Amino acid sequence: MQEIPQSLSLAFTLIASFDSTLLSIAGLSLRVSGTAVLAASLLALPFGAWLAMARFSGRQGVIALLNGMMGLPPVVVGLLVYLLLSRAGPLGPLGILFTPAAMMVAQAVLIFPIIAALVRQVIEDAWGEYREQLVSLNASRLQCMRALLWDTRFTLTTAVLAGFGRAIAEVGAVMIVGGNIDGVTRVMTTAIALETSKGDLPLALALGVVLIALVVFINMAAQLTKATAMKKYG
Repeated sequence: MQEIPQSLSLAFTLIASFDSTLLSIAGLSLRVSGTAVLAASLLALPFGAWLAMARFSGRQGVIALLNGMMGLPPVVVGLLVYLLLSRAGPLGPLGILFTPAAMMVAQAVLIFPIIAALVRQVIEDAWGEYREQLVSLNASRLQCMRALLWDTRFTLTTAVLAGFGRAIAEVGAVMIVGGNIDGVTRVMTTAIALETSKGDLPLALALGVVLIALVVFINMAAQLTKATAMKKYG
C-alpha cells in the first residue's frame, strides 16, 4: 500500500527537478501531435466547409461516412499507415517508418475525420444563418466559405483542440508506426505503457501528470481565448 504514495512522491520530484528524460519525451509528444494537428487542420478546415455548403447526390452518405470515421480504431489506422510506409508499401521509398514523421502521418489520419466533421457542422449552421446575406452580396462560393471560416474561427478552435486531445492521448497507432524507440519515437503515451510494464511507476506517473496537465491547460487557454474574443467582438 506504501508503493503508490512513494511513487507519487517520486513522480512529483521528477517533475519539479525538470528531469531530462521527462522533458525529452514530453517535447517530442508536443512536436509530433502539434504537427499532426496542423497538417490535419489544413486539409480538414476547407474540406469540412466545402461539405457543409455543397449539394450533390450522395452528400448524406459522405457525411455519414465522415461521422463514422470519427471513431476509427487507432490500431487499425496504425496498421494501414504501417502497410503504406513499409518497405513493400507504396510509400516505402520515403523511408520514414519508425520515425516521428510516420507518427505524425498516423495521428493526422486519425484526427482528420474528427476535425472535418465538427467543422462541417459549425459551417453548416453558419451557412443557414448567413446564406441570404452573402448571396445578396453576390459573393462567390469560395468567398462565402472564407467568410464563414473567419466568422466562426473561435468556435472552430474547439474542433481543432478536440483533434489535438485525441492526437496527444493516442497510443496504438503511434506504437505501431513509431516503434517506441528510446530517444527517437518514444512519446508520453507509449512511454507510460512501457514504464508501467517495467514497473517504473514514478516515471509513468510523472508522464501521466504532465500529459493531463497539458491537455487541461490547452483546453482552458482555448476556452479563455474564445470567451475573451466573443466578449470583445460579439
